[in-house]
Amino acid sequence: MPAKVAILLSGRGSNFLALHGAMERKEIPAEVALVISNVAEAPGLEKARSLRLPTVLLPHRLDPDREAHEDKVLAALEHAEVEWVCLAGYMRLLSAAFVARHPERILNIHPSLLPAFPGLNAQEQALEWGAKISGCTVHLVDEKLDHGPIVLQRAVPVHDDDNPISLSARILVEEHKVYPDALGRLLTERWRVVGRRVVFS
Repeated sequence: MPAKVAILLSGRGSNFLALHGAMERKEIPAEVALVISNVAEAPGLEKARSLRLPTVLLPHRLDPDREAHEDKVLAALEHAEVEWVCLAGYMRLLSAAFVARHPERILNIHPSLLPAFPGLNAQEQALEWGAKISGCTVHLVDEKLDHGPIVLQRAVPVHDDDNPISLSARILVEEHKVYPDALGRLLTERWRVVGRRVVFS
């Protein structure tokens, strides 16, 4: 049986489409059971609807606090019987209580070689620091920002004439490859968390 995966997104959803495409090509033994967005106008939400995937819109601004919002998200995940959660440009920091409901089953991708340049505008941070190499990281999610155990990383050289747009575009190409690769390996290989990294055996 394919694993049931939920995608949480707030924006364009390009990594969601990369994951879904890999599932459709049978490269990952999984299916998108639910797409959740906290932003009504998110292009990724509209793309999910056009693909006739189950979607839920849960605007966080309508809730009194983070706990109330996360309770709705968790209820939707439970209703869809989700086994894995993939964050794809989801601009919300998950609480420890949320993460505890899906331990070592929440994935995120970040456009830097963590622990370098966490948070927003990672590509701009890399350029400002004069980094010669950047890239992207798939990691398990914990309660801290861009902090959980690292699953896979891909390096991308920083060119002397790069700007945030050009660097972001080259990193995004690698994101679309490494995210499906990471999820596929987690679903098909034996692995364990050792310190701050995921070790495949």
